[in-house]
Amino acid sequence: MTDTTAEARTGRVEFTGGRQEMLGIILRGYALMIPTIGLYRFWQATWKRRFYWQNTVIDGEPIEYTGTASQLLLGFFFALAFFLPIYIAFFVLSMQDVDFVLLGYAAIAAVVWFLMGYAVYRARDFRLSRTLWRGIRFDLKGNAFAYALRRFFWSIANVLTLGLIYPWMGSSLWRYRWRHTWYGDRKFEIAGNWKTIAGPYYSAYFLNVIALGATGGWIGSTGDFTMVGNVPVPGPIGISMCIGCVLVLAFSLAFYRTRVASRMLSTVSVGDAKLSVKLGTGALFGQFAVYVVAVVALLILLALTAAIALGGVYAAAAAGGQTPDAEALVSLFSSGTTNVILLIVAYLVILGAFGMLAELILSFGWWVLLARGASIANPDSLRTVQATAEDKALIGQGLADALNVGAY
Repeated sequence: MTDTTAEARTGRVEFTGGRQEMLGIILRGYALMIPTIGLYRFWQATWKRRFYWQNTVIDGEPIEYTGTASQLLLGFFFALAFFLPIYIAFFVLSMQDVDFVLLGYAAIAAVVWFLMGYAVYRARDFRLSRTLWRGIRFDLKGNAFAYALRRFFWSIANVLTLGLIYPWMGSSLWRYRWRHTWYGDRKFEIAGNWKTIAGPYYSAYFLNVIALGATGGWIGSTGDFTMVGNVPVPGPIGISMCIGCVLVLAFSLAFYRTRVASRMLSTVSVGDAKLSVKLGTGALFGQFAVYVVAVVALLILLALTAAIALGGVYAAAAAGGQTPDAEALVSLFSSGTTNVILLIVAYLVILGAFGMLAELILSFGWWVLLARGASIANPDSLRTVQATAEDKALIGQGLADALNVGAY
């Protein structure tokens, strides 16, 4: 479990869970969301967190999640009050002139973006305050409003500079989150700065700019495209180069994410205990590749299912004495109730299928990479940490759920 040196012991981090168990949690959640009108998602989220937490073993001891589904549900109901003024604003704007509508929608978008930053911070606070290791609770202090303002104005600067200022933005937000994170009565520190992020970020940024520029330049200069209506469709070489751009994007994203996580997290410390993280780009890129293959296979399966279903409908029309043509098919779907039911079922099935793939391949895979790539130097220094009281706040997590920015 551990390696011992003359100076300090290093504690390993392991992950003991399997995808089969996660698949069972997801399938059970989807099966119960329909009869509960979606409310079971709070129970599903709780089971997911308990699965991830209890299977993450740090220095031989698992972490523990003590949050409950009822806390998530109650926080969600509280958070709906935040959106009442926004709903009223949308209603009022719908009766205004076009100029006022566009201006109003821009203002609402800015408010929602600000609230997303606030919600992300409060959701992190909720999760940490219900996370224990060795019986000691984590916590997040600081000010969610200040974090949201910081994120909001950095975002504006990032857009105005076409993303070139992002290393400063990213490091600023990293530092604010970690320097307000506590383990019991001991505060976290992080030494990473914009220089830690700049190398991986600008490498990925300019690699994509070059790839897109070369592709666009080739297609435009050689005329390697065909107009289909008003839409230019690249020729064979152009399509190959577009596929190459997608591959470059996937690889550069994997490179950036693993490098930045490794570098920034390896500067995190809690007193004398120091975190070290080593992540491989190839492993994350492999997850992306598996996910793409799984999505393509799912699309083929859905297309085959739709074809079989339509064949059954045609067969039913023929058995009923109707001519099995397009008109007969349309007549079977003439009922408004039938259309609504079919659309709801199709939406839930497709959304659930893609969500399941993303969870099982990307979310699960990233958690496992982080856990198995991490270690803690001098973990014994944390045995003197004193416990603190639990933060009872609920609304932050509820707002994150309402804005769909909650995370594990």
